[in-house]
Amino acid sequence: METTEKKTNRFGLLGRNISYSFSQGYFTQKFKDLGLNRYSYENFDIQRIEELEIVLSQSDIKGLNVTIPYKEEVIPFLDELDAKAEKIGAVNTINITKNGLKGFNTDAYGFQKSLEPFLKSHHTKALILGTGGASKAVRFVLDELGIANTYVSRQKKASQFSYDELDRKVIEGHTLIINCTPLGTYPNIAEKPNIPYQFLNKDHLLYDLIYNPEKTTFLTLGEERGASICNGLQMLKLQAEKAWEIWNTP
Repeated sequence: METTEKKTNRFGLLGRNISYSFSQGYFTQKFKDLGLNRYSYENFDIQRIEELEIVLSQSDIKGLNVTIPYKEEVIPFLDELDAKAEKIGAVNTINITKNGLKGFNTDAYGFQKSLEPFLKSHHTKALILGTGGASKAVRFVLDELGIANTYVSRQKKASQFSYDELDRKVIEGHTLIINCTPLGTYPNIAEKPNIPYQFLNKDHLLYDLIYNPEKTTFLTLGEERGASICNGLQMLKLQAEKAWEIWNTP
């Protein structure tokens, strides 16, 4: 009779309404491929960040990924922040050690490495759609790459655009547009950020952090206007591998 080994190295994803999670399938397959029978990856679907303490009270938790909406809310619960995560102001990876909880941001790494192959010399100004935790990693990368960038949000704020302000001049002047909102995620695939798609052209690069569906309405409408497009799948794989590296670094 086959016996089930006790999982003594438990990892997981912290978020809300995350049954769709990429991470669980990715790491479960990774552990299987590596023959790590005592490793598991679980979804910790919590309604409030305070429930993190219940997760951490369980045995054998070695590391966590963090997703919407807790990338910023989790920070006060941590003992230490990696320098990059501190500068970004958002955490998507937690290493659990004998010294406590240390927060990292591997989104920035994943975003930069997946974006760079698509960049052209004319991609000098960017619009970042959304202002949540993921958008902070995107801004950090664009700043590092010397690409001028502006947030777009529903409410007008200083040094940001509101969606109502996105006219032909703004769209044509910002040839890199990154969707950091959840609009268009499965199953709500008809949803899309409220930008004037008719002003997109072949000089534009549209990047969507969403990976399910593979081609969102945002990307489809851009492609129809001749824009280059990229979804978030490669970013997810890269940030996951970076998280795995962090969990395995003494």
